[in-house]
Amino acid sequence: MVYNKFAHQIIRKKGSHTTNLLYNDKHIIGRLNKYFSVYFSTFPAPTAETLFLLVLSMLAMESAVSIRSLYRRFLSGITLKSLNAFYYACSYTKADYAVFMNATARLALRLIPDFLDEQPIFLCIDDTMAPKFGKKFEDVSKLFDHAAHNGFNYLNGHCFVSAMLCVPVWNRQKISYLAVPLGYRMWQKKESKLQLAASMVRRVMPEFSGKRNVIILCDSWYVKRDFVCVVDEYPNLDLIGNARSDSVIYDLPPAKTGKRGRPAKHGRRLSIHEDFSLSDKKAGDYYTGCRRVLTNIFGARQVMAYVTSPSKDGGGRRLFFSTVFPSHLQIFCAWQEKAPLNQTGSSWMQYIPLFLYSFRWNIEVSYYEQKSFWSLCSYMVRSRKGIEMLVNLINISYCAMKLLPYLEEPFSKYRNASVQEFRFILSERIRQQVFYANLVQNIETHIKSNIIIKALRQLCVKQMG
Repeated sequence: MVYNKFAHQIIRKKGSHTTNLLYNDKHIIGRLNKYFSVYFSTFPAPTAETLFLLVLSMLAMESAVSIRSLYRRFLSGITLKSLNAFYYACSYTKADYAVFMNATARLALRLIPDFLDEQPIFLCIDDTMAPKFGKKFEDVSKLFDHAAHNGFNYLNGHCFVSAMLCVPVWNRQKISYLAVPLGYRMWQKKESKLQLAASMVRRVMPEFSGKRNVIILCDSWYVKRDFVCVVDEYPNLDLIGNARSDSVIYDLPPAKTGKRGRPAKHGRRLSIHEDFSLSDKKAGDYYTGCRRVLTNIFGARQVMAYVTSPSKDGGGRRLFFSTVFPSHLQIFCAWQEKAPLNQTGSSWMQYIPLFLYSFRWNIEVSYYEQKSFWSLCSYMVRSRKGIEMLVNLINISYCAMKLLPYLEEPFSKYRNASVQEFRFILSERIRQQVFYANLVQNIETHIKSNIIIKALRQLCVKQMG
């Protein structure tokens, strides 16, 4: 590209001053540097600068196919740092990228207006796989792929457990939930995915200590004792999850009779086909039945069990558990952006926890976008630490496209735009600023006319703004 060739010629002469010239808070790169500084505040200064430049190159080039590609196409034109410096920052620097989760959570919580402060926030948990053809990546292994994306049930690659935060924001006179992925952790098989997910929840829960309702949303893989036990550790934490249809559930224990002997811990065993009466009308897309039950997964804790079916007379049935009861939720249904929550009347209030489960789909959307448009699975770094750092750098870049329109007023018009569209706009402005910043710095060396210099400066400042 022309701007990169021009910048590459002059950066050797001017050193790091060119990079510093870009960090003007009035211009786009300066504002981005200020935004991402909260992620790197605990890192050594050279590492923080290296990682920010790496994030900047991802936004400018609209991809992260490889660090080498980003360096050749962009980074070599704005910094004297070598290619190895960027590899080292990812793989060997003594920096904890787990702090990215906390930083993103704090930024997302700032978006909640005061009048929505009592609304629940959601923490979605899931995992995704990154197929790799090579076998020299650290911790690469054969993984079972239930979706058979490559036509087979097994693939060679990595499995990442991730967490996503959904917070309520006021948008277009409605309550809309903004979904922000917090981070990724690679599954190494030293511990189960359930334990890894639980550790991620424990990592971010201190950020939510002031919230009334924090609700975990997860699929049937995570509704198991090793993971749901984390709900008992925090008074404001609950869980709504899909469960295996053959999960053992019991009726509530019968009333005490006063007779000798230990009272029953639970009632009779229930069947999702025979002991749940489905609603007369569809709640959303399904006929639904619900009741309080006991289950071995949650121990002695009573939970709401929901059974759904597309047909009232037959067909498969799905089972959901909720540790939060409708009476414990404070949610403004009438102001919700999406159905069926905004259509919930008094007769459907008991189904609200089931409706809230639909927010879990946001994590699947983020997987699709990050894999298709953000090169999430294209990493070529071999070490586990390098892979995790690069994947989480891509993630915070993706999050910035969702958070900046709410945090920065000049970007507010992109609140309803796709993250890819907003990234394209930023990419153009970043490349323009790099070119004009280098031009402004060097016009006095090559142009002697003060009138031309003044005109070019005015043009450059206008373009950079």
